[in-house]
Amino acid sequence: MYRVSAFVPRFATALLAGATLATLWVNLAPASYYDVIEFRLADLPVPHWLGPMPVSLTPMLILTEGLMALFIGCIGKELWEALILDRGALRGRQAVLPLALALGGALGGGLVWGLGGVVVAAIAGPGGAELPGLAGWTVTLGADVALCYLVGRLAFGSGHPALYLLLAVAVVSDAIGLLAIVLTHPFAWPRLLFLALPALAALVVWRGHGRPPGPGATERQRRARRSLWPYLCAGLMSWLGVVAAGLPGAMGLLPVIPAIAHADRSFGLFAEVEAVLQDPLNRLTQALLWTLPPILFLFALLQGGVDLSAFAPETLRLLASLWLGRPLGVVLFGLGLATVLALRWPAGTTFGDMLTLAAILGMGFTVPLLAIGTALPGGAVAEAARLGLALSLLAGPMLLLLPRRRATPVR
Repeated sequence: MYRVSAFVPRFATALLAGATLATLWVNLAPASYYDVIEFRLADLPVPHWLGPMPVSLTPMLILTEGLMALFIGCIGKELWEALILDRGALRGRQAVLPLALALGGALGGGLVWGLGGVVVAAIAGPGGAELPGLAGWTVTLGADVALCYLVGRLAFGSGHPALYLLLAVAVVSDAIGLLAIVLTHPFAWPRLLFLALPALAALVVWRGHGRPPGPGATERQRRARRSLWPYLCAGLMSWLGVVAAGLPGAMGLLPVIPAIAHADRSFGLFAEVEAVLQDPLNRLTQALLWTLPPILFLFALLQGGVDLSAFAPETLRLLASLWLGRPLGVVLFGLGLATVLALRWPAGTTFGDMLTLAAILGMGFTVPLLAIGTALPGGAVAEAARLGLALSLLAGPMLLLLPRRRATPVR
């Protein structure tokens, strides 16, 4: 087994601290809280073919559309390496079990969300339901890698094989949630032409620096491949292209990740040993890791404030999707498919461990918070859903009341 980087629990701590402070603030002094997060720093004029009105630069916009791209890029890097590197956690047949469990959770959560919409519409009567049917289903998809790992390490014990499976399923679940956000994001077709910019940036930086040097490459060419500046410029161009295309800026760095020179083999998701690797992809990630705890704290502070008086049908609907639909989907569909395909669980993992894993995945925070902005109408509906996400985190403390699993020693 590999050691997971100490930054992952720091991410979770930063999220919890920011959300706790935000919740206290929004309930004790709501006017000042909303004044801060919606404070207009500047109005940025944009060409008429990009948008009819200027863009209001607010602290929330800077965090969600700009700085959060660094965290989403970190998740994208781990996913990319797990898929394509030798010994990757999601390479080949190894990806089938985490993918089956993540798809099961997504299907279960979405199904309960849809059934909840039918129930709410039936109770409210014609015209009474603000959010009927499947509208807003993307909020139920993503998990939270950092929080799932933190609770999983406490529930299973450090080094338990189920912990690493949980981390893989959480990464795949977040990838599914991010993909759903992009595919359902409202956009204008002509603006999608700007996606040529990240594609061009990725192609140019790959041809010039990212692809492995040939056997006849000079030392100068090899040194150029190790330089980080071309990748930083490509990342900026990619982010600008994604934003100009009308897609979430938080996904702006993902297109260039495959073009960055990387290591030859994977040491595991968020592996601690990656700190000593000298390939450009790991060097960039290690440099960014130090910025992520404060970014996640500010993200939770600006997006995670929960109005405790916002309870509404959407609160129960989202909570049922995460606590009931997702675990049932993981167990019934995910484990059922694993049985049909004769997939082997990690050695030392029991059925009880799998049930605990499914329950931990009932927590949702970072990626679902990103989805709320586009999947749900603002105002009371969004606040009610935010309350449901906050309540879903209570699954962690409740699971920790269960007996702790025996840990497998880390090598």
